[in-house]
Amino acid sequence: MTETESDKFGVYKMDYRQLVEAFSWEDVIHTFDWNPRERFNAAHECCDRWAEGSNRIAVYWEDEAGNREQYTYAQLKDKSDRFANALKSLGVKKGDRVAALLGKDMALIITVLAAWKIGAIYVPLFTAFGPQAIEYRLQAAQCKVLVTNREQANKLGDVKAEVQLILTDRDGSHWDRLHFASLLENAQPEHETEPTTLDDALAIQFTSGTTGLPKGAIWGHKLIISVYPYTRYALGVERDDVFFGGADPGWAYGLINSIFAPMSFGVPIVVYKGPLEPAKFYELMERYEVTNFTYAPTAYRLMMAQGEELVKRYQFKIKRFSSAGEPLNAEVIRFFKQNFGLEIHDHYGATETAMTVNNFHAVTMEIRPGSMGFPTPGYRVALLREDGREVDLGQTGQIAVDSTAFPFSFYGYWQDPQKTSEKFVGKWFFTGDLARQDEDGYFWFQGRADDIISSAGYRIGPFEVESSLLEHPAVAEAAVIGKPDVVKGEVVKAYVVLTNGYVGNAALAKELSEFVKSRLSKHEYPREVEFVKALPKTPSGKIQRFVLRQQENS
Repeated sequence: MTETESDKFGVYKMDYRQLVEAFSWEDVIHTFDWNPRERFNAAHECCDRWAEGSNRIAVYWEDEAGNREQYTYAQLKDKSDRFANALKSLGVKKGDRVAALLGKDMALIITVLAAWKIGAIYVPLFTAFGPQAIEYRLQAAQCKVLVTNREQANKLGDVKAEVQLILTDRDGSHWDRLHFASLLENAQPEHETEPTTLDDALAIQFTSGTTGLPKGAIWGHKLIISVYPYTRYALGVERDDVFFGGADPGWAYGLINSIFAPMSFGVPIVVYKGPLEPAKFYELMERYEVTNFTYAPTAYRLMMAQGEELVKRYQFKIKRFSSAGEPLNAEVIRFFKQNFGLEIHDHYGATETAMTVNNFHAVTMEIRPGSMGFPTPGYRVALLREDGREVDLGQTGQIAVDSTAFPFSFYGYWQDPQKTSEKFVGKWFFTGDLARQDEDGYFWFQGRADDIISSAGYRIGPFEVESSLLEHPAVAEAAVIGKPDVVKGEVVKAYVVLTNGYVGNAALAKELSEFVKSRLSKHEYPREVEFVKALPKTPSGKIQRFVLRQQENS
């Protein structure tokens, strides 16, 4: 780390424009151990560099049953070195794909580091996937090895994929399988990390897109450099932090931003394998003296729903709250401000582009509830029409990222050049997300490009309407779509999941419509409200509005 960049730690609260002007990728490059222009390996930068000559804690691990483990970076280096040698003994080589179908297990972290150390490409899998979803990804990525456990292995009976199975646990029915602990125990302890380059493939992350088969987004090892400004300035990671990210490692934010990005800073992280329970999360924050916490809005809404009395039972050292995955609603921000004295900072990114628009902990900026914030330093972000021209200030456009800028570390979709090319207009990568920018430079999320509602000439983003509905105490969740209308083209229709104690009826539907109408423009309120027990969602928890549109049009 250069002296200049080192001095920035703890010297927070500069103006955003000052940060952008002072930011230099050259300075960032010098914070890493290896010279990225010669060689760069994520496993070395996220683990090995912090292991030499210290007992620096890497991971505090705990599960639902109360089992606890603690790993230093030195211990992680030893285990990942051994498992790298074990993978080599099974014939895995540079460029091969290694998958893990595990939850928040230490075996997953060790597997990822080991795969990277031999130059293999990691393929994340989500434990809620069924056999068909697992089979598709294993086959599409042509995975050579799958690390999993008995529970997940039971899904694989009819899966047609030529893959070597490594179990992290076993019983009599699986004695013929390779075993993770045995492989570690019998492997050679020393391993020399493959001197990969920035452009060598790091992982294939299959997207949770709302339409079509999932696409395998390829990241290069450069991703660990690309996420530096997000980790440093948006999350606000400091040397003395204890970092707790709750997202699942089967998805991009959980794998990179909750685990390996903070590890690349050498800080300890908390990994909890268990359900989302506010009391447990508060307990973990207290026990491990967590200073930096990030999770999805769903978690924050659940924590808010448990009320302020639960918060008062614990002693916290928390300094920063962050949120990502979908836009955060204003009432949640207010709850945390009132009860913790801290504002949750909302962050935006995409699987292919990393985190590109954020509210930054490291600068003096007003947090405007519902706003995405400003572009990440070092990134070039624009709001564009379909033809690649920029929209006027205040108008809605698609969020696009300049692929020629240094941090762009997306190398296309795995074996799908056509789908890759469809995402670009010239040098711009189109995210599929819509936003507008106000006169102060703040970005405001407006929905997916295919979620936009066109009513009587107005373009209506669903999120603002949904956020307004969520302000009403009767509403637990809401999704908004455009319903075909002869006169207006489309009118706004809301699907609402009620909180306990409320009954859906015509009177409440009218009340909710009037509630939104009184807060937003007259053309934006829902003309129709339908009460449902649950909303359709992707495995990562994003609302699938296209399913509701299909139901409406059927």
